[in-house]
Amino acid sequence: MSREKEEDLFSILGIYDEPEERRNVPESSGISSQSEHQAQSQAEGAYEMAQQSPGPWTWHGPIYQETSPGTPQQRVLQTPDGSDLQAGWLSEVEPEAAAEVDPSILPGPECGQPCPSPPPSEEVWSLLRATPPVPDEVVVRQRVPRKSWKVGKVRHGKNVYAIAVSGLTHHMYTCGRSYIKVWDESALHAFNKAPRAQLDFQDHQSRVLACKLLPDEQSLITGGLSRSLTLWDLAPTPRVRAQLASTGPVCYSLALSSNAQICLACFKGFVEIWDLQNQILIRRHEVPEYGSRCVDIAGNKFWTGGEDTRLYSWDLRSYQRVQEYHLQKEILSITHDPSEEWVLVGLRNSDTIVLHTHRREKFKVVFHNKYIVHHNLKFASCGSYFVTTRDESIYCLAVPSLQRLFQAKESADILCCDVSSDNQYLVTGSKKSATVYQLLY
Repeated sequence: MSREKEEDLFSILGIYDEPEERRNVPESSGISSQSEHQAQSQAEGAYEMAQQSPGPWTWHGPIYQETSPGTPQQRVLQTPDGSDLQAGWLSEVEPEAAAEVDPSILPGPECGQPCPSPPPSEEVWSLLRATPPVPDEVVVRQRVPRKSWKVGKVRHGKNVYAIAVSGLTHHMYTCGRSYIKVWDESALHAFNKAPRAQLDFQDHQSRVLACKLLPDEQSLITGGLSRSLTLWDLAPTPRVRAQLASTGPVCYSLALSSNAQICLACFKGFVEIWDLQNQILIRRHEVPEYGSRCVDIAGNKFWTGGEDTRLYSWDLRSYQRVQEYHLQKEILSITHDPSEEWVLVGLRNSDTIVLHTHRREKFKVVFHNKYIVHHNLKFASCGSYFVTTRDESIYCLAVPSLQRLFQAKESADILCCDVSSDNQYLVTGSKKSATVYQLLY
């Protein structure tokens, strides 16, 4: 199968902005006071949901765009404003799996027409009409930020290649060459305030290129242009807990398991797998030399990618390669959502690939098709949105609708970013400084 053909297997998604008239309507106004109207809406919603793909990332809203002609399966979806949109869903199905597909779920005889499903019966309608309306105060909604406010900027002095911000203490850590600077919450709401502490490296040529806060936010691990990974204790005062001797000169990327027991460090041509609790190197795992710029871990799989434009997934137990995707463009970043069901991949041409970690579901989020130097991705801990930076631009996108919540632009390229675990702060690192945004809900 050619690369072009494999690229066509991705469903194409676009980003949309919420209409101004809907943005100004209070959230509570969406609930009707009339039982019959609500019942009809519930029934119609249930009927439409039956037509959509299962899974937590069910893509709603005007975000569908099919670019591959002659797709084997298509649907017509209704957007909130009533317009029709074509949604083409393509997935890789092996011949053995295809033979097991139930004929009842295959498309109808006419191309592009799904098999009809019976509408709700009168009995169901009667039951829904009798259902009382749901009080607005008991409706649980996912919180997403509606805008950001630049509240501070700190002077690191050199390029900030890696950054982390704690949701527990609201301390920020800016990392680069020769040192790490620690900033307290008062510095986040100021400009040009002095850091709380500066952690100098013994070798002043050392450079931190990646850092990760452990889940308890009491420890930080760093890697980069150094012969070791450094594990830092952050409380009560920052200090080195351990130096983990590496087998490579430059660590490009770090990834932590959800319980922080496993740490992956990505070097050129291999990934080190560390037991952080016992500070033991478990394995030096060989990967393609030009497919090792970035790494991420989700469940029992880890993912690597880089200049060779291929995304590889590996089994963390057997260390066997599970999948390989030809993405056509250089891979600059990999991250996952808090549920560890979805992996996001940032490409050189500014597109973002969305993959399910277990099912054969693949999407491509199309931006401006502009070649970029830096592409960072960070999922919020609440799972309702993620932040992507492309050179000097910042975008915050809701999940799963891909609604653009806000965007911002800086004067210099953004080298790294992070979102605090309490979803209050977005921080970005660039040339000689870091910028702090407070997220407003």
